[in-house]
Parts: sequence; structure tokens; C-alpha cells
Amino acid sequence: MPAVAGRPLCGNGDGALTSDGRIRKLLFFVGIFALAYLVPVEAERVRNGLTEAFAMLHEYAREHVLLCLIPAFFIAGAIGVFLGRDSVMKYLGAKANRVVAYSVAAVSGTVLAVCSCTVLPLFAGIYMRGAGLGPATAFLYSGPAINVLAIILTARVLGPQLGVARAVGAIGLAFVVGLLMQLLFRREELERAAAQDDFVTGDEVADRPLWRTGLYFAAMVAILVFANWGKPSGVEGAYAAIHGAKWAITGVLALALMYMLARWFDASELRKWTESTWGFAEQILPLLFAGVLVAGLLLGRPGHEGLVPSEWIAGLVGGNSLGANLFAAISGAFMYFATLTEIPILQGLLGSGMGQGPALALLLAGPALSLPSMLVINSILGPRKTIAYVSIVVVLSTAAGWVYGGLVT
Repeated sequence: MPAVAGRPLCGNGDGALTSDGRIRKLLFFVGIFALAYLVPVEAERVRNGLTEAFAMLHEYAREHVLLCLIPAFFIAGAIGVFLGRDSVMKYLGAKANRVVAYSVAAVSGTVLAVCSCTVLPLFAGIYMRGAGLGPATAFLYSGPAINVLAIILTARVLGPQLGVARAVGAIGLAFVVGLLMQLLFRREELERAAAQDDFVTGDEVADRPLWRTGLYFAAMVAILVFANWGKPSGVEGAYAAIHGAKWAITGVLALALMYMLARWFDASELRKWTESTWGFAEQILPLLFAGVLVAGLLLGRPGHEGLVPSEWIAGLVGGNSLGANLFAAISGAFMYFATLTEIPILQGLLGSGMGQGPALALLLAGPALSLPSMLVINSILGPRKTIAYVSIVVVLSTAAGWVYGGLVT
């Protein structure tokens, strides 16, 4: 087959495919063909699942990409370019004071209030900038799990006991998850820290006053927070008032950020920022979209069904057995929850007979994990660390739910 514009269509440069490349491509094409040929599209459940896959992707694109992910990508890009590696390692590095490092990582979730996917660019930014595995994974867990509004709504909608248990459990798990990850991969982290010690001396960050850098990051984080400030039913007072003015606040913050960019940064710095931002988007977005499609196909959106019948899940999470808690934690880990959507889902499951223990297990595992986030975490940490992280979150959520269920029943 002729080349296009003087270049081979595929291969190793001389027009020939390597043996491994042939096999991988052959298996890929055979798999796609088999899927297209054999999938029973005439079955109602399969058609519902396919519809849900694209409906969830549509919903994700409309509600999360522009206001959540894009600001998060720009923050992650800024971390990679403008935040000194020394500063990251001082507060979040493997050799940082553990109390300070894990407190900063755990408390961050109360400020960000992001979902399991939006936190990923921020996690990638601080980890690649030198944060230790323990503090970085504590941040990864806490970002979506320790959400002040979600905890308040849990208490109001699902009961004060479950709200308090979620708050205590999420904060405790953030610390324990990070400490266990640091312990499991201690040798690798020591080697990584040693390598960073040699590299940090060459760190290049613009000579800019700290207060300017702080305001720049604060403006971007505030834009992320206020642009996504929702108003769930049943919440009034100051929170509702802020929601009414959120676009005005976001606009003022955006103007302030534009002023900072125009006056405090030169063209080369802005180019590096956009290149770093694109690097994170290029790595993360395809995996997120693929994960959202698969999650929608299997589990559907809240109130809709994918391939897996919702009554199967409801029937397996009754009571407070260890198996029920484990199943709730695993189900929550693979489902995708947009911020606050876990509460109405749990309200329905509790009404269908779900136990209090499994409800807490799902609350602790679900917002912090999802199939899309697992795919991205794997691209950043690799399969061993990803499996360890997911397993730790699931096991700890199961144990917390089981203990809590035993205490309240």
C-alpha cells in the first residue's frame, strides 16, 4: 500500500510492522470485529446499556468538562510550571513532616469539593512535582470524599448518624490510605526521594514574589469552586445566597486572573503553562471518556439502568454482613458519582432495604473512586500502585461500614 506524503502508513519506519505490532493490531481489530458482530443489539437491556453509555458521556461533557476539568487542568499545569518543587516537597514530599503533609492533603477536600475525576489533574500535578506517594494519595482520596456540603446533606437527608460517620470516616481514611500507600512502597519512595534530592537543586521557577504566586493559585482554585457551586434542594441561608451570586463572583475572579496573567507573567511563561496544561489533558481526557462510557454501559445513570440490573445491587446490600459491606464498597468504587449525586442514590437504596453499614461503605468508597478515575490513576502510578490504592480504599471502606453497621443496629 503506498505511503502518504512520503511516509509509511504504519510500521517501524521502513514500511514493515514489527512482530509485536502485528499481533497487537490484529488482536485489536479481531476484538472490535467480534464485539460488533456478536453484540445482541436487539436485546432491550443491551440497547438500554448502549444508550446509557452515550447519555452518561453526554451528561459528563455538559456538566463536568467545561466547569470542572478544564479549570483543574489549568491548575495542574500551573503546579507543574510555577510551583517550586522545593515548596511541594517541603509540605507534601516523602521527607516532609507527616502531621503537616497529611493534614494539608486531607483538609484540601473541604475546600475543593470536586468529584473523583476532577481531582485527577490536581493529583497528577502535585505528584509529578515531587509530592510523596502517601500525601499525594491522601489528597487523591480526600478531594472528592471530604466535601463539607456533601457531609451536611448526608446528615440532613440520610440522618445525622450517617452524616457524622461519613465525616469521621472520610477524614480518617484519608490519613490511613496515605500512610498505608507510603508504607507499602516505602523502598520505591525512598529511591524516588533520593533522586529528587539531586534534581531539586536545578529547579527553575520564575523569581516572583510569593504573594503573587499565592494570589494566582487562589484565583484559579476559587474559580473552580464558585463555578461549580450548586444549590441542592433543602439548603438555604448563606450557601444559597452564594449560589445566587456565583456567576458574578466567578466573573470578578476571572477578570482578576486575566489581570494577573497580563501584568505578572511573560509570554514564555504563559506558553509553558499552556503546554503543561495540554500535557495533562492529553494524558487524562481519553481515559476519562472511555471510563465514563464503560461505566454508563454497565451501571447507567442515577434512575436509569445499564447492563447490570439495579435490583441485583439492591438485593445484595441488605443487612450488615461482611459480604454486603464489601459488595457496597466494590460497587461504589466502580460507579461514577458526580458531586452530591451519591446522596439521592443512597436514599433510594436505603428505601429498598440497604443496611446502614453498606450505605457508609458506599459513601466512603464511591465518591473517591470510579472506573474512569482508576484508568487515569493507572496511567500516573502504574498498575501495582493503582491496584494497591483501590484495594486499600475498598477494604477500609468495607471495614468502616461493617463496624458502623454493628454499632447502630
